Amino acid sequence: MTGRYGLSQLSGPVGTAQAISQAAKRNLPSLLMMTGFITVNLGIFNLLPLPALDGGRLLFLLLEVIRRKPISPKYEGYVHAAGLFLMLILMVTVTYQDIVRLIAK
Repeated sequence: MTGRYGLSQLSGPVGTAQAISQAAKRNLPSLLMMTGFITVNLGIFNLLPLPALDGGRLLFLLLEVIRRKPISPKYEGYVHAAGLFLMLILMVTVTYQDIVRLIAK
């Protein structure tokens, strides 16, 4: 978000599996720490106010409280579908980068 890190520095499922594998090879405390780190990060990410995440739903609920009337489920569905589509594109892109990085080694 700040431009400090590039897309090539993100890691998706393939990179995460590699990191977990490395942690498992070290020792059990390292593996447990990695598991806890991933769990906490996933929970925080899920609460970001982005469409298709729980934080996005909370944002819509907050807007309903402020407006004092419900937002049309039709429009909320469109916003969440667009958010999901964009997240899927990001996921495919990051996974592709992981695979390219794995092949380049």
